[in-house]
Amino acid sequence: MKILILNGPNLNLLGKREPEIYGSNNFESYFEKLQKGFEGVELEYFQSNHEGDIVDKIQEVGFDYDGIVLNAGAYTHTSVAIADAIKAITCPVIEVHISNIFTREEFRHHSYISAVSVGIISGFGLNGYKLAVSHLVESE
Repeated sequence: MKILILNGPNLNLLGKREPEIYGSNNFESYFEKLQKGFEGVELEYFQSNHEGDIVDKIQEVGFDYDGIVLNAGAYTHTSVAIADAIKAITCPVIEVHISNIFTREEFRHHSYISAVSVGIISGFGLNGYKLAVSHLVESE
């Protein structure tokens, strides 16, 4: 089983950026723990601050992988291009947010990603990624 974890803009700053919202752990350390918790599952990680790179990656893996766990960051609320890329592929996508986007600013309450995703996990910190991967593994 192959699953891509795909993070969008500013998520490369986890552990440094607004730790009161996003925590104090960087994603690379968390990803190593996640891999150990899902032995036998090939987990790949990709992060980009560029919308086109995210679209390219979705198109690259979207017909061959068993799932994508996507935290599109701010692009969640603005990117029709990412939503269209998800609609075009065959593998399931789960939308993940570290914070509870519905307790934050009003503009964060709308997601272009939700309507084209299998589901959304929001507000469980980094554990949301584990929940998403677990669902993909159990749904196989």
